[in-house]
Amino acid sequence: MIVHYDPQVGLTLLEPDDFRNFKVQLAQGATQQPEVDGLRFVDDGNALVGIDAVPSLPGAPSTEAWREGYAKMLAAAAKYGWIDDEANAIKAHVERN
Repeated sequence: MIVHYDPQVGLTLLEPDDFRNFKVQLAQGATQQPEVDGLRFVDDGNALVGIDAVPSLPGAPSTEAWREGYAKMLAAAAKYGWIDDEANAIKAHVERN
């Protein structure tokens, strides 16, 4: 699952059915740490993505099966410490194109 940011389009969700991988991808032309609702940078290589923001992104399926898969992904991420409870966010690696 890729939370993709393009300064011309905003945030979109790519590969929404890949529940085993989660990252933020910045398109060419994006500033180093763009200020975007639902996305907070921890440092240049890591960000927090709002848990509630992901299902509302363009590209996110609205099916019950997808919501169940997303919930399972969050539960698995919590086991590894990849959930920031205080921020209600998922920790993600940041890649730049």
